[in-house]
Amino acid sequence: MNSPNTVYLRLEGPLQSWGDTSKFVIRRTMDAPTKSGVLGMICCAMGLSRAEARARLADLNALAMGVRIDRPGTQWWDYHTVGAGIGMTTAAGGVKFGAQGTIITRRVYLADASFLVALQGDETIIKQVTDALRSPKWALYLGRKSCPPALPVFAQPRQDETWTNPMRVDGDLKAALAAVPWSLRYKDDAPDETSIALPCLIERRKTNDNDTAPIEAEVWYDESVCFDPPVHHPRLVMRDVVKVNVGQPIQQYTPAPPRPRADYTNAEYKKRRAARLDADHGLCVFCKSPATTVQHITYRHAGGDEKQDELRALCRLCHDAVTMIEYGLGMGLDRIDPCEPRWREDILQKRGEIIAFRSLETRRRHFEPEDVE
Repeated sequence: MNSPNTVYLRLEGPLQSWGDTSKFVIRRTMDAPTKSGVLGMICCAMGLSRAEARARLADLNALAMGVRIDRPGTQWWDYHTVGAGIGMTTAAGGVKFGAQGTIITRRVYLADASFLVALQGDETIIKQVTDALRSPKWALYLGRKSCPPALPVFAQPRQDETWTNPMRVDGDLKAALAAVPWSLRYKDDAPDETSIALPCLIERRKTNDNDTAPIEAEVWYDESVCFDPPVHHPRLVMRDVVKVNVGQPIQQYTPAPPRPRADYTNAEYKKRRAARLDADHGLCVFCKSPATTVQHITYRHAGGDEKQDELRALCRLCHDAVTMIEYGLGMGLDRIDPCEPRWREDILQKRGEIIAFRSLETRRRHFEPEDVE
C-alpha cells in the first residue's frame, strides 16, 4: 500500500472558537477552523512548547488544508471578565487593583458545530502528524482551552463504515473531503438521495509567479510563523461545495430537536412580512420575478419579533429551492441567505430540478392516455 498523503481531523464539540484578527476586548471567531488553530492543536499533540513549535511550523505550514462544514453551528456570546485583583498598568504609569482594574470582554463561540479537516502534503510529515494525533501528549482543545472535543480528533472509519482511500487520496483537497462520508446525526436527517452537498473551504496556493487569485478568494491571516509572540502571514481560501456520500446510520440516535417554525397567523409577523415585501419592491431578491412570499434567514426571533433584515422576499420557485436545500443540509435556527453569492449555484441547480420535475408531472397529467375501462 502507498504511504499516506492525507490525514483527517474531526473537530466537533459543544463549543469551538477559532480566533480572527479581532482585538482583546471583543474576541470573535471565524466560521471554520483556522490553520493556526489546527497547527497549534498538532503541536500540542506532539508535546511541543510555544518556543519549540517554531522550528516545526515551516514544515507544518507546507501541508495544504481543506475544511468541510458538516454542521456550521450557532454563534454564542460569552460575558467574560479579566484582571480582577491582579493589578493593571494605567496610562499615567500607575497600577490599579480590584474591580476598577477589571476588563469586561466578549468572547464568541461556535456552539454544536462539526468540521472535517483534511491535511495533505509530504508523506513523512503526514505520518508524524498521524502518530501524534493517535496518541496526543497534551490535551487537545478546539481553539480555546475551555473547548474540549466531543470526539477523538484523529478521524478514522468506524467498523461499520467505509471510506474511499482513507489515507491515500489521488487527488486534491476537494477529492479528499469527498472521500469521507457524511454521518447521520438524527434519524430524521436521512436525505432522500444517497449523497449530500456540503460547503467547504479549500486552501489556494500559487501554481506559478504569474498566477493571479480570483476575486472571490478570501484572505485569512492564520498561517502561523511563531506562537510566542503570535505572528501570522496571510493565506488564500476558496469557498466551494463538495458532494459527499451519506454514511451508514449509527446504532443509537439522539431524538431530533423540533424544527424551528414561524407563527404565520401572528398579526405582527404579517406586518413585518408586508414591510419586507415593500422594501424589496415586491420582487424576488434572487431572480427578480414578482415576489409572493418571504423567507426567514434565521428563526431566532420568529413568531412576530422578526427584524426586517431577517427576512427576504422571494418568488415561490426560489422559496421552494432554498427550503429544499436547507432541509437537505439539516439546518437549524440559522438558514440560507439567498443574497449571498456562495449559495447562487446551489439555488440555480435546485430551481432547475424543481422545474424539470414539475414539467414532467404536467406532461404526465395532460398527455398520457387515460385508462379505458
